[in-house]
Amino acid sequence: MKTHIPAALLTLSALACQSDGATDSLPSQLRDSAGIQVIENARPADGARLGWQIGPEPRLSIGVLEGDEPHMLFNVSDATRLTDGRIVVVNVGTMELRAFDVSGAHVATWGGKGEGPGEFTDLHQVERLPGDSIIAWGWAPGPFTVLDPNGSFVRISSRKLPAAEGPSRQLAPWSVTSDGLILASQYPKLYLVDPLTVEIWDAEGELRSSLGIHPSWEWNDFPNANTRWRETIFGKRLVIAAWGELAVVTLRTRYEIKAYAADGSLARIVRLEHVPRATTAGDIETYIAARVARIPEESTAARTQVREDNEATPVAEYCPAFASVRSDAVGHLWVEEYELPGARRPAPLWTVFDPDGRVLGLVETPLGLEIYEIGEDYILGRVESEPGVESVQLWRLDRRSTSQARGSRPNPPEQPERLGTGPTLTHASEP
Repeated sequence: MKTHIPAALLTLSALACQSDGATDSLPSQLRDSAGIQVIENARPADGARLGWQIGPEPRLSIGVLEGDEPHMLFNVSDATRLTDGRIVVVNVGTMELRAFDVSGAHVATWGGKGEGPGEFTDLHQVERLPGDSIIAWGWAPGPFTVLDPNGSFVRISSRKLPAAEGPSRQLAPWSVTSDGLILASQYPKLYLVDPLTVEIWDAEGELRSSLGIHPSWEWNDFPNANTRWRETIFGKRLVIAAWGELAVVTLRTRYEIKAYAADGSLARIVRLEHVPRATTAGDIETYIAARVARIPEESTAARTQVREDNEATPVAEYCPAFASVRSDAVGHLWVEEYELPGARRPAPLWTVFDPDGRVLGLVETPLGLEIYEIGEDYILGRVESEPGVESVQLWRLDRRSTSQARGSRPNPPEQPERLGTGPTLTHASEP
């Protein structure tokens, strides 16, 4: 339900953030514009940190180099935690959902490659629905698959649009809201579409509302080149994510988060003070060099081709305002700060907003952890200790403190608890 705020400007104070013994105010201004909440936030000081503590090491680490087959993960793309503590992992390499209990022991495997009920021809993401049912999908055309909490097949929900919309149009799912609605976009060709139609569907496969047509990605066509389609370097990119019962649909080109209600109306705009940074020749060279470095040194021709392709690719005038957006289980919005080329941080940095869109402060998350889910008291994600060696880790998140010394950050990870057989995995720096 939409909350209406008086049109008069309200000056609100978000939670204080303590640094070096002093208290820094994080002021926000909230106003109403034609029934839309607009929240203007001051930027937290660069060194300030919100006092939420992330454990010094993972509580659980699932995945081994050698050992029991269910613990040998291959091409993990997502994971979710059920209310009883079980962790469900998407193991794309076998098209399976693997369930592990609170101690990390393997308890069940669901799905597998196939076209029968509960099987997958494509699998990429898993989300928990209200009541602990599970919904899973892939990127290729096909249905949503709904399972009960024990992994038993419940139903499939069509993702193909009515014939009147065009036979080639499909749905690409993105996220699930806290009330179980699915955010999805239409595409005639996977990814290569601008603008993009964003919609809200239910788990039965029925269209609920449209969130409109939005600019998405900047793709460039080089029809005679080795790599035909290339995304503009530092170019615009559409972010689609759930924020509680709201749907975030916004571009990274400015620090402005637009959130829509289930009926398709724009409900909230959250802004953070931000000075756009123009891209430089040094930024471009750092970007290209990082991509060349991914190719083995002995592959001289391939490295040369990658450099030439990137040098011919258009470059945006400004760097993105932020990197990604994620909501947690209690309605906070986490916005990952964009890391400038060559300016490596000691850990990923997130600006956290409360459920009303007021900035609370900054939080650092463990280096190398690809975050899949943020619960009330945990962070769940994937690490790769070396190429091809994966683990899914659960980290403790303590929100009880609201202040923390300036510049402090989570302790470096120590050896996590061993689960399954084989050597224990620890996480490593990003490439």
